Amino acid sequence: MNDDDKALRMALANQLAAGGYLRTAPWQAAVEAVPRHAFLRGGFFEQVTGSTPTAWRPVMPHDPNWLRRCYDDDSLVTQIAGTIVPRDIRGEILRAPTSSSTMPGLVVRMLEELQVDYGHRVLEIGTGTGYSTGLLCHRLGDDHVTSVDVDEDVAGRARIALGDTGFHPRILTGDGLTGDPDGTPYDRLIATCGVVDLPYAWVEQTRPGGIILATLCGWLHSSELARLTVGEDGTARGRFLGGQISFMLARPQLPPPLGMLPDLDDGDAHPTSLAPDILDDWNTRFVAQLAAPKAQHISLDRNGRTEHVLIDVSAGAWASLFQDRDRYGDGWTVRQGGPARLWDAVEAHVARWRADGAPALERFEVVVTSEGQTVTWPKG
Repeated sequence: MNDDDKALRMALANQLAAGGYLRTAPWQAAVEAVPRHAFLRGGFFEQVTGSTPTAWRPVMPHDPNWLRRCYDDDSLVTQIAGTIVPRDIRGEILRAPTSSSTMPGLVVRMLEELQVDYGHRVLEIGTGTGYSTGLLCHRLGDDHVTSVDVDEDVAGRARIALGDTGFHPRILTGDGLTGDPDGTPYDRLIATCGVVDLPYAWVEQTRPGGIILATLCGWLHSSELARLTVGEDGTARGRFLGGQISFMLARPQLPPPLGMLPDLDDGDAHPTSLAPDILDDWNTRFVAQLAAPKAQHISLDRNGRTEHVLIDVSAGAWASLFQDRDRYGDGWTVRQGGPARLWDAVEAHVARWRADGAPALERFEVVVTSEGQTVTWPKG
C-alpha cells in the first residue's frame, strides 16, 4: 500500500462516517485498513453515458482514473452475462451485469446492521469480489468467516484477492440458497444478493437468537433489506430497515424468460380503479409484488397505444392494462387471462394496504418458517 491508497481509504472512511453509514469504531478501522482496489485489480465496467440499451465498457488498472474510482461510493460491475470480465472486452458490451462490487456505503451499512460482536461466526452468501469478506475478516478474524458464491471463477478471484491482502477465510463454491450445512450453527448470516423467498435452510443454520440480514426482492423490482432474528421454535421474524436497497437476484431465483407472449386480445376486460403508474412508486410496487410475486412487468406499443402487461410465466396468467378512451374516457381497462386474475389480486391488495393507512414498509413484519415466508403489515 502506498500513501495514495492510504489517503483514499481514509477519505472513504470519513465520507461513510459523515453519511451515517459507518457508526462504530471497529468497522471504521476495517474500512481504513482494507484496500478496496485490491479486489478490483481485474478492472470493472462503467456504463456508457446515454446508451440505449445500456452499454458497458471496461476500466482497467492502467486507466489513470481507475484507482480513484475504486474508492468512490459506487457499485462497480465486475462481470457481465455470467462469464465476461473486463479483460475480455475491447470496446463496449450490451449484456446484463451479473456480479459487482457493491457500493461501500451499503456494504458498511449492512455490516453495522448485522450487529456482530467478537467471537461471532458469520456466513456470507455472495462473496463477489471479496471486499465485504475482507472487512468481516478484519473485524472478526479469518476463522470466524465463511463465504459462499455460486460462481467458481468469482469465488476463485475473491480467494486470490483476499490472500493477497492477508486474509484467509473459508470460501465455498455452491448454491448459496442452501447455505453451509457443514459449518452450522452460525451466529450471523448476511446475504449480498437479493432473494424472492428467504430459504429456510438459512434459518436452520443460524442459532436461536442469531440474526439473518437479507434483501427481499420480487420480479417487479422493488426490494427491501430485512433483519430477522431466529427464535427457539425455529421461526425467523423481523422487519424491513428501509432505504430502498437493491441487489442482483440470486441466480436460482431469477425470473424465467417470457417466451412467446399470450394473445393479449383474448381474456376478460373490465375497468380498473388502479392505473399502472402505481408501479412507479417503490412502496406501492412492493405491495403489488406481494399480491403477484411471480409476475413480470413489460410495456408494449400496440394497437396505437401503450399497454402495460403483467405476466406470470409459470402460472400462465397475464393482465394487460390500457386506456380505451372510446368506452371509458381517461380511465383504464384491464384485460386478463389464464388461471388467475393478476391485476384483480394487485388491486385488492393495494386497496387493503391503503385502507390500513398505507403503512411504511419499515412497519411490515417478515416471518419465515418451514412452511414458507409471509410478509404482513399492521392493520388500521
